[in-house]
Amino acid sequence: MQGEDTPDRPDDDRRIMQEAIERAIALGASVAGFVPARLLRDCPSARAEGYRGWDNFVGSVIILGLYHDPAMPEMDWWEEGRSTPGDRMLRGMTTAIADWLSQEYGRAARDIPYQIDAGGIFLKDAAALAGLGCIGRNNLVIVPGYGPRVRFRALWTDLEVEATAPTSLPSPCEECHRPCETACPQQALAGGRYFRERCLRRMDADRMEAAAQKQKSGQKQPVDHCRTCDLVCPAGRMSGKKEYTRVRGFFTP
Repeated sequence: MQGEDTPDRPDDDRRIMQEAIERAIALGASVAGFVPARLLRDCPSARAEGYRGWDNFVGSVIILGLYHDPAMPEMDWWEEGRSTPGDRMLRGMTTAIADWLSQEYGRAARDIPYQIDAGGIFLKDAAALAGLGCIGRNNLVIVPGYGPRVRFRALWTDLEVEATAPTSLPSPCEECHRPCETACPQQALAGGRYFRERCLRRMDADRMEAAAQKQKSGQKQPVDHCRTCDLVCPAGRMSGKKEYTRVRGFFTP
């Protein structure tokens, strides 16, 4: 509903945001939350690498997460020009929510590209800032009830919803024997540090393997990227047993 019914009060924006979060879960997201867009400008990855990508810091960013069951590894297979099946599912959700916000409330909203160099955001930082989980020693977002087996995508909206007190989740890594550090074939987590270049070397090797298979078979081959740090994480053992909706400032199981 547009025109004179368009809400312009903070309470209205917060109500619409809650509806959007509930809609995300109804569409199939495992978790969903939001973060004021301005907080992404100074997120940890931006401080470490220099900010790039998304450049609109008004409004809010809604983050959706989708659990990727190890029994369905194809959800994570990257296909040239198409991303992964899991990401395409998430893109369908973010697009549907953006369309609903526009048609129902006349609000500006759009999907945010996944790749940072295509105008995306630091998704793991955004998920942590939204209270969906914490960054683990394996450099993945550890989500309550799902462990590190959640992939994310986001959309932007002009809803102005202020964050309440920051959500701080306890890290399950503190009392963990850290199998991710010892199991990583690239030693990308040696000594409790994340060596990004070592991880990228393995990803490059995975892409080269898929290219070699394509040349041999004459057919496109998906890239099956390494998930060792994900799959050995004890926090993922109860994955998929619960569903959570987490919004910065309040939490509803």
